[in-house]
Amino acid sequence: MNFGFDTKRISLSSTAANAATRSFDWVYGLEDMGFTGWEIVCEGNQALSKNNMPDVLKIIETTDLTLTIHLPFSDLNLASLNDPIWNETIRQMKDYIEMASPFARLVVVHPGHLSPLGMQLPDMAWQRNIEGLRELCDHAAQYNMTIGVENMVNMHFIFGKHAEEMLGMIESVDRDNLGLTFDVGHANTNKAVDIFIEKCIDKIVHVHLHDNNGIRDDHFPAGKGKINWTKVIDRLSRLDVQFVLEARSIDDGKASIDFLRSRVIK
Repeated sequence: MNFGFDTKRISLSSTAANAATRSFDWVYGLEDMGFTGWEIVCEGNQALSKNNMPDVLKIIETTDLTLTIHLPFSDLNLASLNDPIWNETIRQMKDYIEMASPFARLVVVHPGHLSPLGMQLPDMAWQRNIEGLRELCDHAAQYNMTIGVENMVNMHFIFGKHAEEMLGMIESVDRDNLGLTFDVGHANTNKAVDIFIEKCIDKIVHVHLHDNNGIRDDHFPAGKGKINWTKVIDRLSRLDVQFVLEARSIDDGKASIDFLRSRVIK
């Protein structure tokens, strides 16, 4: 089925806000800019907490935004072979899943990465990553939530750079509520946008959009790098998923959605 791509399914990620900013007031301007959703990235002061949950609930009550959640990644590692670190990673991620369960149905998570010990024992680190994803999927299933594990940027110590690797990860976890969060910008740093779409289209449950020149994870606004957005959007248009613009600022987010409206979306 071809759903046809339009701006009715585009969110802005809270990466656009300063992580030191405590206020969510900026979210109230998203609909005026044309966004229909907000992805809460649980990093810094933009992370969910008991203190700011009333503010989030007010946004839900007073806007029509669709909310998704991105689990934290700083200082955490699903592939850690250090048991206390791995256990803390799982604990924090489960807490955020539970906190978001009243309003979010989709949860984004980064796969684990190789620590210095993991580089010596990569097979063990891979298995620990699989175990961690299973734990999260089983926890999320209690709340009817889907986990979207994200393909990653071109860095040698990170799992999830290649399409076959992501398919193997999803197959190994073997949970019905696990799919792929397809990050177009990350795939472009691996020269793998086309192959990800070709091989993984049926596993995609969520999409991240940002641009770069094919080398670094620049998070440029759409149209400021080398990604062929007309081709990408055309190939992804049949997906009934939320598309999230990951921008470095709110202005960059607006520039991206304006570009997609004027130059890409038919």
